[in-house]
Amino acid sequence: MGSFGFSLSMIASSLSPNLTESRLISSMGTVSTIVDPSLSISLVPKRRPRNLGLRSSTSPSIETTLDIDVGVVSSATSKKVLIPIGYGTEEIEAVVLVDVLRRAGAEVIVASVEQKLEVEASSGTRLLADVLITKCADQVFDLVALPGGMPGAVRLRDCGILEKIMKRQAEDKRLYGAISMAPAITLLPWGLLSRKKTTGHPAFFGKLPTFWAVKTNIQISGELTTSRGPGTSFQFALSLAKQLFGETTAKSVEEFLLVRDGYQNPKKEEFNSMDWSLNHTPRVLIPVANGSEEVEVVTIADVLRRAKVDVTVASVERSLRITASQGTKIITDKLIGEAAESSYDLIILPGGHACSERLKKSKILKKLLKEQQETGRIYGAANSSSTVLLKHGLLKEKKTVVYPSDTDEPTNDQMIAGVEVVIDGNVITGLGLATVANFSLAIVSKLFGYGRARSVSEGLVHEYRGN
Repeated sequence: MGSFGFSLSMIASSLSPNLTESRLISSMGTVSTIVDPSLSISLVPKRRPRNLGLRSSTSPSIETTLDIDVGVVSSATSKKVLIPIGYGTEEIEAVVLVDVLRRAGAEVIVASVEQKLEVEASSGTRLLADVLITKCADQVFDLVALPGGMPGAVRLRDCGILEKIMKRQAEDKRLYGAISMAPAITLLPWGLLSRKKTTGHPAFFGKLPTFWAVKTNIQISGELTTSRGPGTSFQFALSLAKQLFGETTAKSVEEFLLVRDGYQNPKKEEFNSMDWSLNHTPRVLIPVANGSEEVEVVTIADVLRRAKVDVTVASVERSLRITASQGTKIITDKLIGEAAESSYDLIILPGGHACSERLKKSKILKKLLKEQQETGRIYGAANSSSTVLLKHGLLKEKKTVVYPSDTDEPTNDQMIAGVEVVIDGNVITGLGLATVANFSLAIVSKLFGYGRARSVSEGLVHEYRGN
């Protein structure tokens, strides 16, 4: 296996009966076989990122491309999507929508309803929109999808331009959707829920029209799709991807992202258990770089901040701004040099192949991680960034979800198959992508106990069993 490669067959067989090797694409830049048994592969001569052409055997005229490096399946028949954001938008919902729909092949435009492109989301993540909403007033979209969050849903509601766009979308019977607070707070005052079954966040469920309100994670009513909260964001986004591009594309994205059907157990295993509880507010550093998986960065920060953890997101680049793997622009809190002036109870590395390469090269981060190990403090990684820990000798004699190696296959005595999260003493590793919420909640549980993790998960509308 090449550098930084995971054993795909081991991951596929351990995760789910539905996740077969023939449909698993590695986020490290390898393809196990083909994305779908009904698709044949032919090389498409493009510059990096490398692409494989995928042509449907049933519809030879329909061609898509697969970006090996970031796991994108893009359609030759482009679909244009608008994701508006405002101050207080729920970052997980916004970023998952962007991530999933771009992987499916949509041209996604993130538009700010504020006076500036930079928007601070509900848990403190600063996102940089592509355009101001004024640039979208006269454009036609195949889909407009609203993230929730407070006061984000109110900021969207009060945007006159967005209201006109959404009403035109409904009148023209093009797809539109809303998640969490947005159905009740944004769409309802606009009159866009009339005679449509609708769901939304449990805390705002009572504001929905009683006869038409339904307690389901996803509700499709004609052109309208609604969903419940951050914990159902992947289901929401994949439902929209299916409506835009069809089931095959949506299923391929779903399986690449490790979206799980049901709640198989065990999800987490722990070895050499030790107490992580502290007598002060935990301080956590999340180092990031260009190419970080935005879903992992945003989810880890959001979940930990909901649990009242002091989180610092630090860039190892020369700029506070990083561009994540699917093009999401994030403004970090500090540069790694400034962040290194403080000490942290935990250092957690999000994944992403390009990100991992950048993190490995950071001398400051290497020093921080070595100090973390030498002082017995906690550290960990999701997805491909386990290779960073490996390179710096921080996984010796540690059990991991996956044991990546430049030269060897994963070893059975260190890699634990069939789980999403492994904790070994003061080290935590996870598969990342759609499983990152459980990774983040496992950290919360270790720091504060299962009760707080359960409370945070309920706010997310995410089922967390903690085992």
